[in-house]
Amino acid sequence: MRPADLVRDHTVYACVMGSRAFGLATDASDTDRRGVFLAPTPLFWRFEKPPTHVEGPGEERFSWELERFCELALRANPNILECLHSPLVEHLDETGRELLSLRGAFLSRQAHATFTGYALGQRRRLDADIRTTGAPRWKHAMHLLRLLSSARDLLRTGELRLDVGEEREALLAVKRGEVPWPEIEARMARLAEEADAALLRTPLPAEPDEARVADFLHRTRQASAARAWPTP
Repeated sequence: MRPADLVRDHTVYACVMGSRAFGLATDASDTDRRGVFLAPTPLFWRFEKPPTHVEGPGEERFSWELERFCELALRANPNILECLHSPLVEHLDETGRELLSLRGAFLSRQAHATFTGYALGQRRRLDADIRTTGAPRWKHAMHLLRLLSSARDLLRTGELRLDVGEEREALLAVKRGEVPWPEIEARMARLAEEADAALLRTPLPAEPDEARVADFLHRTRQASAARAWPTP
């Protein structure tokens, strides 16, 4: 079975991500699509296993096999957790609905380390841009502020929300290069401090509910194996 066929025929969940999901889209924004597919269980009985992810078909589209997606979500991967919370869902079947019902099982205090760690890596890239070109990539600076704000609010409330709401215009001003870099640096430092403080009293559990996710995967694989799949 070709990778493109897995996405076309076995996607359980698909959504729009990027600026459109964050409430930051403009007329020039792309439409970034992300998805999760369930590779039929009999494909795992061969020497050549199904792919863990597929790029495409089409531009700006990327999908993960369900098990890989869950592994990354349990590790509090920021991109994966945000994908689970997109407000723009394009496709959802029964398995996808159960996956979304598990969103809370993936959330834990580990998000502090992964979100802020990812932010630190992005900050280093911005600093490198300034050293080489004299200015940061303003779009990346905007998304770094958004990520830090999202991490802080997740730790404070136990809920992950993507849409920036009232912060839209302030963030787009950063993207347009209208905000001085020292002011952006100060915002980043303040948000990081607020995230650290939120960690001390967060309602999030210390660890994700791995047992609940494992049960979901086991049942899903069993159900897939029981179907009468055509011979590859």
